[in-house]
Amino acid sequence: MNHELLILIIEAIAVYFLVLFAHSLRNRIGLAHFYALIGSLTAVMVWTTDAGVRVELGSVSLMVGSSVFYTALLLAVFVVYVFDGPRATRIAISTIIGVSVMVPVVTMVLHWQVKLSTGAEQINYFPPQALRIYVASIAAALADLIFLAISWEFLGTPRFNIRMGIRAFFTLLGVMWLDVLLFSTGAFLGSEEYFSIMSGTFASRLLICLFAFPFLYLYLVWQNKKNGMEIEHRPVLAILKEVTEARLELTFAQQEIERRKELERENEQLINSLQTALNEVKTLRGILPTCSFCKAIRDEDGEWHQIEEYIRNHSDAQFSHGVCEPCAQKHYSEILNS
Repeated sequence: MNHELLILIIEAIAVYFLVLFAHSLRNRIGLAHFYALIGSLTAVMVWTTDAGVRVELGSVSLMVGSSVFYTALLLAVFVVYVFDGPRATRIAISTIIGVSVMVPVVTMVLHWQVKLSTGAEQINYFPPQALRIYVASIAAALADLIFLAISWEFLGTPRFNIRMGIRAFFTLLGVMWLDVLLFSTGAFLGSEEYFSIMSGTFASRLLICLFAFPFLYLYLVWQNKKNGMEIEHRPVLAILKEVTEARLELTFAQQEIERRKELERENEQLINSLQTALNEVKTLRGILPTCSFCKAIRDEDGEWHQIEEYIRNHSDAQFSHGVCEPCAQKHYSEILNS
């Protein structure tokens, strides 16, 4: 084993452990540090790839950027999806894609700045950017990360009944081979070396998958036992459905807000109607000055009114006259006794 390959293995082990250790701290300090780490690894991956840092292993050429750092990013997205769900995964994917887009922009600005300062046309310590390669890289990375989540759920459906280790291995291998297909086709299709790059990269990704898989599997088992819960089975398109569900939840929330506003308007109208009705109700309260003889009542202006008239003006009561039994006996006794 040559020294370059040994260094590559040590680098890979160190980066894998760093990523998995950072994720294992999520229950204590959250995921902010984890997102910062994968953003940093993305920047390192882009620059080492542009610099052309590689290790030759016979006929297979291992790029340090994709062999070490991109594999570590796949592990990071893998574990955050399995244990933290689609929402956290979308943040991780956005971080990786965002940094991948920003690195060439920053590099281009640095090239321009150094060129203005020194007049040099070629700046070796800032690798030059190739637009086609970067577009292919970003598009492939986005497809890879989404495919990773989809394939994990697809292989986890009850009809397959696949063990977690086999499921994890084929998910990891599938996403690595998909990356080879998409990136090589997007970046090198039409060139003479396209097929040689494709075949060599397929073989190298198989070797990388065999090396990275034990770290992923042991971490899945450890975290599963540590948390005391089964790994959640989600719908196959959960990572995409979450976006739709979030939009539906927002729509339902807006509809609920409008419904409550309408109820509030109806309640206000009812309250106003009741208040108006209450204001129209006429009641008799307090002490009424009443004549001891004719029973007339004095109003607030000092005028006297018959009791029927006063009550009629100050309430909704109406009078219907009759004769009580004592009065009938007193005034109409002759008629009653005849």
